[in-house]
Amino acid sequence: MPELFGKHLSKPAIYNMNISMDNDIIFYGLTIFLFLLISAFFSAAETALTAVSRARIYQLVMDGNKRAQIVSRLRKEKEAMIGTVLLGNNAVNIAASAIATTLSIRLFGNENGLVLVTLVMTLLVVIFSEVLPKTYAIQNAERVSLAFAPALSLLVKLFQPITYSIQFLIRIILRIFGVDITKSNTLISATDVIRGTIELHHREGKMIKQDRDMLGSILDLNDIEVENIMVHRTEVETLDADLSAEELVKMAVSTMHSRIPLWRGEPDNIIGLLHVKNLIKIMREQKGALTTEAILAICTKPWFIPETTSLRDQLLAFRNKRQHFAFVVDEYGAWQGVVTLEDIIEEIVGDIDDEHDEIENDIQKVDDNTYIISGSVTLRDLNRHLSWNLPDDNASTIAGLLIYEAQEIPEVGESHELYGFDCIVVEKSAMQITRVKMKKRPETRLHSDIEL
Repeated sequence: MPELFGKHLSKPAIYNMNISMDNDIIFYGLTIFLFLLISAFFSAAETALTAVSRARIYQLVMDGNKRAQIVSRLRKEKEAMIGTVLLGNNAVNIAASAIATTLSIRLFGNENGLVLVTLVMTLLVVIFSEVLPKTYAIQNAERVSLAFAPALSLLVKLFQPITYSIQFLIRIILRIFGVDITKSNTLISATDVIRGTIELHHREGKMIKQDRDMLGSILDLNDIEVENIMVHRTEVETLDADLSAEELVKMAVSTMHSRIPLWRGEPDNIIGLLHVKNLIKIMREQKGALTTEAILAICTKPWFIPETTSLRDQLLAFRNKRQHFAFVVDEYGAWQGVVTLEDIIEEIVGDIDDEHDEIENDIQKVDDNTYIISGSVTLRDLNRHLSWNLPDDNASTIAGLLIYEAQEIPEVGESHELYGFDCIVVEKSAMQITRVKMKKRPETRLHSDIEL
């Protein structure tokens, strides 16, 4: 019997060994599941904290949300946060793989076990620890970041000595290869980031073109000068201050403008600005018995501004001075045109027409590739309305750009290649180009055609 006992295990012994094996499988399986769950936590937390809107978190912080404050702090300490995530994620993934390898070898042997555990653990880690949690986190970045932030913040503090040591070692290794990560190489301004975000939302269909243009124009206010949007002096209605009171009233009332510049001696010599509302008021007070001197007395002093004034500065100046009208002069003090508060507002929101404005079709579409355009249309308006990308560095209108590129004043019927367009002069008035035809060449790839 002793010899037989040495060669054959008793049934209770086999039964106990099977129970022990089952217990090991359950224990190892639960441990692997726990590690994969922790790995999923790190993956989801990293993705959510990276993808969450900074503006939204800032607003929650202003509202007193405690978890949002933790999220904001983690985003500021990005190196420590990323280091903790990578350390924790890799540690649990390696531990799970090691346990799975041990269990697989015990069940299936060395060769079969290694192959099997590699395949199974790869699938489990990729699906349940990477793709699934990151996909959910990127779709619910705010919810996940607020939920996981307290736990991750605690882990960042616990792992701080290790992560700082690793970061120090990394900096030393990078410096050996001539890389200094402490120097900032960021060349993109906050304005460019906002502009890119607006354009991206428009491309994705989350923002209509009108809103895109409006927000973009607000960002451009500091870069655009009043000379780019002013009404040129040749298009401004003015009155001679030496006219009789009767003639001044007749011409002022017949105009479609509420403010009219007055000049004396020569049109360049602006002496005042007549407000039609004030004129009507004084006519009522004096019951129509007006003199030229009385009219000139109610005129306001002209306000002259440099043509290089930015729209942002001029908008603030209009508000501070409580005025809506200014005369634009060049570096020699010569009057160039006028700019109004409405001009700046239209630069932001687009054209504003009232019941007295004459509707002019300055941009007429002939077909998808051809347009008839008024020569006075600004390049900014043209680019905004048609999503073109014509440069406005050397000219402010389409006629000005044509003259600049041609280095002459083209005659009617002349055609010039203009940034991928055939630009043909359709109509002229004296030396002024009043209407052109723009036809896109087949090889032209417009800004609006570019896919992101």
